[in-house]
Amino acid sequence: MLRLRKAASTIFVALAATAAVSVPSMAAPAVAAPTAAPYIDITMPQPSLVDVADATGQKVFTLAFVLADSTGCNPSWGGTIPLDDARILNDIRALRAMGGEVIVATGGAAGPYLEYTCGSVDALAAAYRRILDVTGSNHLDVDVEATIPQDTVNQALARVQAERGTTVSYTMRVLGDDYGMDPYSVQVLQSAAAHGVDVLVNPMTMEFGSSRPDWGDAVIAAAEASLGQLRQIWPGMSDADLRRHLGVTPMIGRNFNGKVFQLEDAHQLVDWANANHVGRLAFWSAGRDNGSCPGGGVSPTCSSIAQGDLEFTSIFHGFQG
Repeated sequence: MLRLRKAASTIFVALAATAAVSVPSMAAPAVAAPTAAPYIDITMPQPSLVDVADATGQKVFTLAFVLADSTGCNPSWGGTIPLDDARILNDIRALRAMGGEVIVATGGAAGPYLEYTCGSVDALAAAYRRILDVTGSNHLDVDVEATIPQDTVNQALARVQAERGTTVSYTMRVLGDDYGMDPYSVQVLQSAAAHGVDVLVNPMTMEFGSSRPDWGDAVIAAAEASLGQLRQIWPGMSDADLRRHLGVTPMIGRNFNGKVFQLEDAHQLVDWANANHVGRLAFWSAGRDNGSCPGGGVSPTCSSIAQGDLEFTSIFHGFQG
């Protein structure tokens, strides 16, 4: 998603856009119950999952990011920290003991991606299984901010999902609030549909183009445009199921495009998400959810606006789907 995301340099690949794919609708979806699942950069020592849960009651998080390490197709946190790192696993276990759960995210703004390092369906599926086995999770998120061998990835995801009932989400770039996701993201989802992957689609409603003066309005418009794209990819799915397969993930506080997602925007988004019964809300990131640098530039450790500690997390915790 972002460690520090350079949106201005993001290249949107100009490929065929939202043509409908003739595939069966997902009649028995494995998508988990609606929930808030803020991203947290688990490679950073603070904040811990347990500390955030204790302070806010929020007990589901998306852990960023599992990447390939220097040896190749070997999952590791941030590409450098062993997957079985004791600090991280103990934090996950303690959260789970409180009734919490984690979604494990691969990909993101920086590589090396497992998805293009693991050179075959077998190798990538094995890497996904190792992630789930070591963390004890059954929830994968693939954050696509670079090109991936999409058919290989979707075959691996379909295999693991069939074996374990794993919930799968794709976190995707947004091109504009009236357009929705960029054309390459749509192609990845068309491949997922063709391979029968039951996937929650989680547009990154951040760093996109908009003429709307209110950023909260723009975020919601981008989510609605993305929902329209899902209708074309899965034409046999009901509107209620489509909404349940939609996530929304803004970046709290200051964005790289100069826009600011304020606390009132968070309330607006949660109200919209509850009214529309979408499948997930998240944000980047719990580690930025503090007001220690108001008025500053974009930072990985603060929101750059005036706010209370973990105030966004508390607001998003009000999402009930």
